[in-house]
Amino acid sequence: MAKRKRLTPAQPTYLSASDAAPAPAPGPLSVGAAPIAQVASDTSAAAALQELSGVLENARARGLMIEELPLDAIDETYLVRDRIVQDEEDMQALMESLRARGQQTPIEVARIEGARGVLSHGLISGWRRLTALRRLYEETSEPEFARIKALVVRPETAADAYLAMVEENEIRVNLSHYERARIAMRALAEGVYPDQRKALLGLFMNVPRAKRSKISSFVTVVQALDAVLRYPTAIPEKLGLGLARAIEEDPEFGARLAEVLRQHRPQSVSEELALLSHELAAQVAALTPPAESVSNFAAPLPSSAAEPVASPAPSALPRIRKTEPVTAPGERITLQAAPGVRLGYTADAQKIELTGDGVTAELMAELKAWLATR
Repeated sequence: MAKRKRLTPAQPTYLSASDAAPAPAPGPLSVGAAPIAQVASDTSAAAALQELSGVLENARARGLMIEELPLDAIDETYLVRDRIVQDEEDMQALMESLRARGQQTPIEVARIEGARGVLSHGLISGWRRLTALRRLYEETSEPEFARIKALVVRPETAADAYLAMVEENEIRVNLSHYERARIAMRALAEGVYPDQRKALLGLFMNVPRAKRSKISSFVTVVQALDAVLRYPTAIPEKLGLGLARAIEEDPEFGARLAEVLRQHRPQSVSEELALLSHELAAQVAALTPPAESVSNFAAPLPSSAAEPVASPAPSALPRIRKTEPVTAPGERITLQAAPGVRLGYTADAQKIELTGDGVTAELMAELKAWLATR
């Protein structure tokens, strides 16, 4: 049998022109790595990073990413809120939940275009959570309460932002008919909708027609009494519809009733409801023949409202126009006055503010000239 020959490793100079030629210096690539493989690896990594960035940007744009924002960055006046009152017991319960388990559900905010200063995001929904966290931070100064989890959304229109706020409160805490009617009027006053009908349809499109009709009736009560009512969310449906019908039949009744409320200034829910019921019963009786007079609303007056109030003559009272919003004491209305110009108005303070990129020296000069010719 032939003897096997042991093979020796190839010499680095085997294929060189001279046996004395030195071995080439190693290149930048690792041993065994082909250049095309390295390029393919780099291209794949860049493509993966670009795809991930696109996914994150798309999620952020669609409001699918939860971000943590400082409490001071949230402008809660970005929209006129639909909740008028907040039950203190409910607020305390929410604060205890946040203290024990932290924030479980994010709020919704929108970036304020051209924002200057601290306020960078406007609140759309989550007012109760924002308020509770602010109160906790004021009480404890704990860093964990200094920031809030938020979905940063991009509503295409102001109507979409209002709809998001209303729908969340409809799901979480059922709004009263009065609050529904009031937010529709606030949105109309800010120019979000062109008329009352479209405001009601836009905000309550998923509400049955019968319920939307009742909200429309409560609009009459909001327009006549919003500035003087102290406990409007406590008005039951039957009493509210009765008041709306009486005001529509006799617009001066709304003005007289507002004056009665100003003079009495009820100090409790029961006192205000009794006063409203008494005045409505008197109005119905005055317009109904004695044989047909039936009082469905009468209630005994509390002691503070026992003395009759002399109603002023109808001619001495201003007639409330249905197109003019009635602002509550201390309320601030904001609206988009022009591209790049946002207007804020506080009736009690007799104050108008203009903000935005469109507020320039040229606008100042034009406004000054216009005011001089009024």
